[in-house]
Amino acid sequence: DLQLRSGGQTVGAADQDVRHDQHDRWRVRSMSDHQASSPLALSDGVKQAILAEVPKYPEPRSALLMALHFVQAELGHVPIAVQREVATLLGLRPIEVREVVTFYPMYHEHPVGRRNIQVCVNIACALAGARGVVRGLEKRLGIRVGERTADDAYSIQEVQCLGSCGTAVCVQVNNQPFIENVRPDRIDDLLHTVG
Repeated sequence: DLQLRSGGQTVGAADQDVRHDQHDRWRVRSMSDHQASSPLALSDGVKQAILAEVPKYPEPRSALLMALHFVQAELGHVPIAVQREVATLLGLRPIEVREVVTFYPMYHEHPVGRRNIQVCVNIACALAGARGVVRGLEKRLGIRVGERTADDAYSIQEVQCLGSCGTAVCVQVNNQPFIENVRPDRIDDLLHTVG
């Protein structure tokens, strides 16, 4: 069994995720850590809002994007248990809901920071320095892609094509208007803009 040292402990590789242990040591939380206080069920208000959307469309599945917006507005993310509830409400299979949640970068399966920084890493942005922007954010915030700061203020995600290739590197925060022409050597300016 492979033995690794992490956080002052020797652990077997199969015993735990060493990278996760390192981040716990730095008091950084992965976005996949669920908050115990987060409700994992839809409120009656959100259920009613979703059902009110259905008659506006020719098919119930067409209300899915709005349903996911309602869920995320209430919970901050769209956990798998809630995806199943949405599927039931709209008469869909759970995988059909999950496909949409995982396809669009505007939906999150796990809690994200109050300022979720999404950096486009597709070809135009990659050529313009997207990896440098991501690495600069990681260094400045002390977290890696897919993680939240200990105070939940920030999280970083890499996303595919925000559709602003002519102004690469493109960054989006909390589905707000794009921050364009971001450069790796201007990370402090980016964070000042983000707030």
